Parts: sequence; C-alpha cells; structure tokens
Amino acid sequence: MQVPRQVLVLLNPKAGMPNVFRSVVTAIGRHWDRPGVELFFQLSHSVADGQEKARRALERKVDTILVVGGDGMVNSIGSVMIGSDAALGVIPTGSGNGFARHFDIPLKPEAAAAALSRAERLRIDVGRVNERPFFVTCSMAWDAAIVRSFEKSPVRGIWPYVFAAVYEFFEYERQPFELAIDDETPRTVKDPLMCTVANLTQFGGQARIAPHACPDDGLLELVVVEQRDAPAVLANLPRLFNGTIDRLPQVKTSKFSKCIVRRHKPAPIQVDGELMEAGQTLHIDVLPQALTIWVPQLS
Repeated sequence: MQVPRQVLVLLNPKAGMPNVFRSVVTAIGRHWDRPGVELFFQLSHSVADGQEKARRALERKVDTILVVGGDGMVNSIGSVMIGSDAALGVIPTGSGNGFARHFDIPLKPEAAAAALSRAERLRIDVGRVNERPFFVTCSMAWDAAIVRSFEKSPVRGIWPYVFAAVYEFFEYERQPFELAIDDETPRTVKDPLMCTVANLTQFGGQARIAPHACPDDGLLELVVVEQRDAPAVLANLPRLFNGTIDRLPQVKTSKFSKCIVRRHKPAPIQVDGELMEAGQTLHIDVLPQALTIWVPQLS
C-alpha cells in the first residue's frame, strides 16, 4: 500500500482579511485534498509557534509545507526547512510578496492553490547574513531604514512605502561601508544610500532591485548606490518597476558567494521585509540550492 503524501498548511491568521482567509482554506482544499494526500491545516500564531510546527512536520517526513502569508512568514518557515527533502509552497497573502512575484506564483488564493497543485520542484539558493537565512533580499543602508517607517504605517501598499522612503531619506544616518567581496581587495563606499544583497529579483510589489538575480546559480547579487548618485537614480525610479534599474551607470552590481560588510556603527538591517538589529560587521554568504520549493510550470 502506498504511503499517503502528507501536506501541512501553515496559515498566518493576521495576514489578509477574514474573507481572504476563508477563501484560502477553501481553495487549498479544492485543489490539494485528493486521493493519496493527507492534508493538515494549522495556524502559525507567532514565529516560534510556526517554526515549531514546521519542525514537527519535518520529523514526520512531511512531503510539503504550504505557507499562507507574506515574505516574513516564508522566511521563518523556510529557515526551518533548509536542507530537508520537504518542499515549500507559498500562497501569498502579504503586502509585497517578493518571493511569490519572482516565481510567478499567482497573487489570488484560488489561482495560487491551483498553480502549486501542478507545480514543479526546484532547489534554490539561500542567502545568510550573520547566520540568519534570507530568501529574497537583505538591505543595510537607507533601503533598510525604509522598513522602520513602513512598519509604523497602519496600511500597506505602494504609497505608504513611498512615503516611508521619503521620510527616511532625510532621517537616515549615513555612514561609510567597507565591502570585502570574495577574494577581492576591500573597498570603501563613502556614503552608500543603498546597499542591498539580492537572492531573488525584487523587494516586492514589482520593485525589481536586481532584475538579473538567479535563484539557483550559487551566487548572490550586491546592489550599491552612493549618496552622490541619489538624484540621478531617484529621477529614474520607474526603472525599478520595469526591470531596468541596473542599466543606470550609478547603480553598481556585483555577483559574489561571500561578502563582509563593516560599518562604523551598528544599525538595523532589512531581512526579507523584516527589521533586524545588527552590529558593525555583517558576514554574508550563500548556501547553494539548500531549499526545495514548488514553482508553477511555465507551460
């Protein structure tokens, strides 16, 4: 007798309106509850709670964990799944959904559940900053400070993010960075406005900071914009949304497998859309193809 395939669905009860929550459960049941599958639904009440439930599922040799939430929840659950044989699927209900958008996972629950039910497995790279995994992006300058103001907004979407960016442009305390990339000689960036490491192409909301980032090439992409180049880059901000921002000469990009960032003062960093306190030195590296995920078939 064939052993049933176990699928755990972890839902963030705070992500989305109640009617969205109900539609997600209905959609997953419609497309995933079929012969040969044992489908379980559990709520993730906190990061620790969700991670513990994911660990227990992995101990039971679960085949798939479907995460219903945003990039923050994808990060917390995906971090537990690194190196396992189980596959991560994402039903996006966050505000930015950078992970889902990169892999063309539909943003509507019905379409996402259907697409993932006939998806393919893919092993992707995992970035780490001071041992903390990230799957989408990690930011360390003004691009991180934006999250601080954005988190205070009672609403989500593009415009609150824009307002947060403008506010932090004047409030962010700039400082020089020393960047040591792989075996290259360390270089100093006097006044970086933006310093982002990307594993996937975008922050979310179609803001593609690294349009050519590849999720399974064993490399991360560093994107740097200096303060002196801010006017030229901000004047071309629409390029961030049409995938051509890296064509600007003021936007410097580098592929790497290991990078050490040294700053004069500790400052918060952004990790997959969440703010994290960090010290003066940041060690960034990549774990090649360390996470298995479900991606919709292109055909």
